[in-house]
Amino acid sequence: MEKAWLGIVSADHAARAAGQNWIQLNHGKRNNLTRLRRGDGFVFYSPTQRLGEKKPLRAVTQLGIVADDVPFQAEELVQMRAGEPVRPWRRRVEFVPARPVPIGDLAGQLDLTREPGWGHSLRFGLVALSRNDFEVLRRVMTV
Repeated sequence: MEKAWLGIVSADHAARAAGQNWIQLNHGKRNNLTRLRRGDGFVFYSPTQRLGEKKPLRAVTQLGIVADDVPFQAEELVQMRAGEPVRPWRRRVEFVPARPVPIGDLAGQLDLTREPGWGHSLRFGLVALSRNDFEVLRRVMTV
């Protein structure tokens, strides 16, 4: 594994994606997906249980390894926001059985959360993780 990534989506969307072995980020846009390479580690961070919900979850919820070489467009049309439905871009990921872990339970263990204001980087939808962080997350999340 060369790199690892943290993708940000609600827990219900992460569970749906993991159940079908694909990821989709940034409302189905392609750009962030092109940064991933086959063999990269991937973790979903879920700020909430459901999109638009106010009650915070703040947990890492799914974990896997990127299993393809390029993004692909979904066959189905999906309503992302107001407007016309789109065919979202996705990547294949082989997910492993994992349990959600609140990010607060990992205080002091992750490079990602060491800097004050680390949460601001999450607004981009995809954040690079250190190999160390991925291994810590694999250890605590794997069932």
